Amino acid sequence: MNMIKTGLLTGALTLGGFMAQAQDDVTLQLKWVTQAQFAGYYVALENGYYEDEGLNVEIKAGGPDVAPTQVLAGGGADVVIDWMPSALSAREKGLPLVNIAQPFKSSGMMLTCRRDAGVESTADFAGKTLGVWFFGNEFPFLSWMAQLGLSTDGGPDGVTVLKQGFNVDPILQGQAACVSTMTYNEYWQIIDAGLTPEELTVFKYQDQGVATLEDGLYVLEENLADPEFVDRMVRFVRASMKGWKWAEENPDAAAEIVLEYDETGAQTLEHQTRMMGEVALLTAGSNGALDVADYERTVQSLLAGGDDPVITKEPSGAWTSIITDAALN
Repeated sequence: MNMIKTGLLTGALTLGGFMAQAQDDVTLQLKWVTQAQFAGYYVALENGYYEDEGLNVEIKAGGPDVAPTQVLAGGGADVVIDWMPSALSAREKGLPLVNIAQPFKSSGMMLTCRRDAGVESTADFAGKTLGVWFFGNEFPFLSWMAQLGLSTDGGPDGVTVLKQGFNVDPILQGQAACVSTMTYNEYWQIIDAGLTPEELTVFKYQDQGVATLEDGLYVLEENLADPEFVDRMVRFVRASMKGWKWAEENPDAAAEIVLEYDETGAQTLEHQTRMMGEVALLTAGSNGALDVADYERTVQSLLAGGDDPVITKEPSGAWTSIITDAALN
């Protein structure tokens, strides 16, 4: 595991005082639509934390047709939010993504199943149809199934994978015994649709020992050779983490801020308030710096993929602490 050389930081800090006088542009690409999953960034924007750091930040909402890694590769953003399995897979395939900060400490990913479909434990997965998100979100699931010794090609001794849209219709309509959910979003869609917690079996990836890091901040490795870029990212991460801690302490107000920036009008205050409460549990315990133990756990989980692992070798240079070392000290 090789970090980007910390020597890059010296020039950035020398220039820092000068550059902070100007409003430097930073474009952030979200992994999904505007919602409380990204509250810290909207709080930092609304509360003036970015402006205080001399930054003019544009936050681009994501969606089902937006792949953050592709946006970054195409020059459409300076920094993106992505899950580490997707980022490490992209890095091994040739796109040199580097994690510069990790606001999310815990995983919110779950598999939510109907008890009346005969699922009480992981031993009941065999022969069942399971809904799975793709577009890079499938990697933790595939590693988990491999570790359970379950084929994803169907049959009585494996599981049938249903390519799940970003909704919970398959479990409501009986198309799948289980669907992918997040603690802060889709699980509550199932509850709101009429199923009760007692009718469901929930498998949190965190509890299954297969949790991988979610919602980290990633940049292109080549940009870290530019002291001005490094300086902008130091200021961006510092302001963003200030936003996240404010959001944790003021979840109701943070939800209201998110709603102000939702241009679709599709969100409700009730849903965003509930989401913010759950997201705060995932960001709690993180000051933005990547925990090396969490990184190693993620890597080992992705390597343990049987004949078709998510990544085939230990990554090198996939993360750096130079940004958070400067931003948090």
